[in-house]
Amino acid sequence: MAIVAKKIQDSKTKAIGELKEAFGASKDFIFTDYRGLTVAQITNLRNQLRVKGVHYKVIKNNFARIAFEQLGSQDVSAYLTGPTAVAIAPADANEVAKILFTFAKEAPALQVKGALVGDSVYTLQQTEAFSKLPGRLELISMLMSVMNGPARNLAAALNDVNARLVRTIKAVGDKKAESTAA
Repeated sequence: MAIVAKKIQDSKTKAIGELKEAFGASKDFIFTDYRGLTVAQITNLRNQLRVKGVHYKVIKNNFARIAFEQLGSQDVSAYLTGPTAVAIAPADANEVAKILFTFAKEAPALQVKGALVGDSVYTLQQTEAFSKLPGRLELISMLMSVMNGPARNLAAALNDVNARLVRTIKAVGDKKAESTAA
């Protein structure tokens, strides 16, 4: 008969606490299966993600499930099966998803499982569709361009009135100079 331990090991509690701390600092997570990637490929992927300020962390599924439960987030246990690595995105998860899907084309061993973006759990298909949307900065620049358009047109119209007046005065002056010269 096996003896059941009633006390949770300190190392496990510490590992769960570290995951909670890492997960608590962000609100967007993309879950991947990294099985079959070489060390060089994982290093390359981590370097690409690090440029965006993203941590790519191999996790223990049970510890991650407990950490997400303790943080009160949505149920992501469906994505916590098999070898799992999570991309922890502090901002703009859309760009992180783009990097992961682009990398998965180069290295088919990487498989995106799904994502937790804010309070929404995305399936693989939803995550892929999310990756195809313009990023936050692109959307802001589009909005600013649309907002700047009317002001630019107004400025051009107001400037055009002055330019027409100047051209008319110059034409009248040229005509008077012509008539006095003749």
